Amino acid sequence: MKIAFTTAGNDLSAPLDSRFGRAPKFLIYDLDAGTFTLADNRQNLNAAQGAGIQSAQNIARLGVSALVSGHCGPKAFRVLQAAGIKIYNSSATTVQMALDLFRAGKLQEASSADVEGHWA
Repeated sequence: MKIAFTTAGNDLSAPLDSRFGRAPKFLIYDLDAGTFTLADNRQNLNAAQGAGIQSAQNIARLGVSALVSGHCGPKAFRVLQAAGIKIYNSSATTVQMALDLFRAGKLQEASSADVEGHWA
């Protein structure tokens, strides 16, 4: 199972980014292999609109089953949900902390977006 985490960093000790669509990178962690890769999301940092939708489409193409981020807006939420990706909001300070919470079953699956569209 692959999980996408929002971040600006390059490893598990990096901060978890609070924004989904405008996160600079996604750390894709493979629970089965215990390894991760990074996916660049810089093209959506300054997008006038559609950043969440494009980011959601990008991680869906990477074959992830879950997303852990600080927040997720309504349009991205719908795209992720349609792709079968479970969304978890977390206030963890690092990717490692969010991963540990996920593994321990301490993150609750989101049932809806938790911010309005175009959230900065």
